[in-house]
Amino acid sequence: MASKLPLVLVLSLGATSATQAAEPMDHSAHAGHGQAAPALHGHDGHLRPPVTPAASGHDMPMMDHRSMDHGQLPHAPMPSSAHDHHATGYPGAPVPALTDADRAAAFPDLPPHAMHQGGTNYLFLADQLEWQDADEGSALSWDLSGWIGGDIDRLAFRSEGERIDGHTEEAELQLLWSHAIGPWWETVAGVRQDFKPGSPQTWAALGVQGMPLYGLETEATAFLGEGGQSALRLGAEYDILLTNRLILQPAAEANLYGRNDDERGVGSGFSDLELGLRLRYEIRREFAPYIGVNWTRAYGNSADLLREDGEDVSEARLVAGIRFWF
Repeated sequence: MASKLPLVLVLSLGATSATQAAEPMDHSAHAGHGQAAPALHGHDGHLRPPVTPAASGHDMPMMDHRSMDHGQLPHAPMPSSAHDHHATGYPGAPVPALTDADRAAAFPDLPPHAMHQGGTNYLFLADQLEWQDADEGSALSWDLSGWIGGDIDRLAFRSEGERIDGHTEEAELQLLWSHAIGPWWETVAGVRQDFKPGSPQTWAALGVQGMPLYGLETEATAFLGEGGQSALRLGAEYDILLTNRLILQPAAEANLYGRNDDERGVGSGFSDLELGLRLRYEIRREFAPYIGVNWTRAYGNSADLLREDGEDVSEARLVAGIRFWF
């Protein structure tokens, strides 16, 4: 009997400890009856006095989550239809169908366009107004053009010439009627009057001008002069934008004649070629000084006429001038 008593006592004490561990301790109930909470051990191993609402100076009631009814919490209403989705901005809401009112708001009535309304416009362009360092002396050269009219039909003019040491060596004026045949092309027809060299001469002119590529301006004009003389002039120039204001402009012009004209120093066939390279700086879009070089050469019968007069068949010149338009 004596050996069985300690075993029974140990089993009884173990059951009592397990029962106490299974039952949760309600600290809020003890605190509510004014009993102090158990002391806590700090990091240094010493006991710390418990902190109660009375000790902290705040009357903070303890929240009992066990008594809260989670079923009474408010919930946001869920949309029940496509109309509710659109009204509340619910993600994934379908796009409503377009109405006639939506289309009318997106495409309001606009005032009529001013193009092709019979308005009159104009342009004057001094493409080249420059000083040249010629072999015979200082030269003043010009290449002017302009027009006045509408979008389809215009009255246009062209003028080219050169003066050396105060004497006019070359001068011509063209009056043309221009008619647009496309967005980038137009035909021209009119008259050309030569003042120098030689005696004045009048030509009938017919040609086409336009821009086959962006920035490339081209002209091709045929002339029929007095006495059965004929000529063809081809010209092109291109603007290369190095910067927004610095522009490099190569240009070329070629002349061909149907017969010899000793008085004016031109021969039949391919007569002459002129190449230029000018670098301009646009202080404003309408005004730009420039510098460059210009080279001319005579060919065929025209070159033979120059050699007979003891003149050079080719010449290169430094140029400086201004380009402006309004």
